Amino acid sequence: MKVSTYNFIDEKLIPISNKGERDDLNPNLVLVFGNKDLLLNSVYAKLSKLFPNSQIAICSTAGEISNIDVYDASIIVTTLSFDKTKIQTNTENIDNFSNSYELGKNVVKNISKEDLTYLLVLSCGSKVNGSELLEGIESELGREILITGGLAGDGPNFKSTILSLNEEPREGNVIIIGFYGKNLIVGHGSMGGWDVFGPEKIITKSDRNELIEIDGKNALDMYREYLGKYAKYLPSSALLFPISIIIENSQNTVVRTILSIDTEKNTMIFAGNVPEGSKIRFMKANFDNIIDGASLAASNSLSYHKSLKPDYALLISCVGRKLILEGRIDEEIEVINEIFENKTPMSGFYSYGELSPFNKEIKCQLHNQTMTITTFNEI
Repeated sequence: MKVSTYNFIDEKLIPISNKGERDDLNPNLVLVFGNKDLLLNSVYAKLSKLFPNSQIAICSTAGEISNIDVYDASIIVTTLSFDKTKIQTNTENIDNFSNSYELGKNVVKNISKEDLTYLLVLSCGSKVNGSELLEGIESELGREILITGGLAGDGPNFKSTILSLNEEPREGNVIIIGFYGKNLIVGHGSMGGWDVFGPEKIITKSDRNELIEIDGKNALDMYREYLGKYAKYLPSSALLFPISIIIENSQNTVVRTILSIDTEKNTMIFAGNVPEGSKIRFMKANFDNIIDGASLAASNSLSYHKSLKPDYALLISCVGRKLILEGRIDEEIEVINEIFENKTPMSGFYSYGELSPFNKEIKCQLHNQTMTITTFNEI
């Protein structure tokens, strides 16, 4: 497996790192993470001339990651070349389906299931319900296939996100990339690090990803009360105060962050479902725990590779972590690099949601406010 990462500046690829021999012209896969406005500047047309035989996946971000650096308003290009692993790709748009579940079913319907080892999912973060998307995908694939990925970002704006596969990007797209064969080892880890506070409460009324009532009271009014002085900055301040959810009949906790507020209905809209009957608690930042969570996510992903160091690590972290850590943001990337002993090329982005199983599980979940790491070795 050969990996190279670049800054794409003025239509030129500026090398950041590479592993193995240079194979820039014919990689199997090109991952492009970048600022939305920059990506709209005919980036696909320019990159397709540089990589005419490659699958090119483009995703807008709330910040870009390359090795130990975090960027804003940049374009990071990662090329992946495999010796024995095959890939198959597809894309669909939410506007062509009645809901995100149907989108999920259809985006994987026609890819081969034989020898499928792993599925990378990159999704629109503004129009797609991540929970329902995963349910649709798993209804076609089953729950034995490892799935990780993330929801595209739009900086701190939460207006629209764009993606594309082998075309210019637009809003509403979902991309899937299937990896095939027994020579690919894929590890994963996903951790948060936020502190819960206040008493446990019950969601008493919701509609999929719309939260209406908690303990029989209006949820948004209650949330505003908890936020105090930060309430006037909603919805952006919600990134600083996510909620912890234990879904009914489950022991695992997922984290949800508000994507938007419906002022007419006085409700909150999330990136994934918030089912009635779920137990919730409010959360707040703990700087040291957030950084420790990134380190633990790296260690968990590394555990799948035994004595090997990964050939590549894909990092997808929540925009909320970036806003909280501010000037310390590099620290969560640096601790990951230390776990990998500075031997693993890393790239990725800050997202509106992360897709990963809970550690050591196989069923994929939508998370917010986590650092999610996917690691690769080809043997």
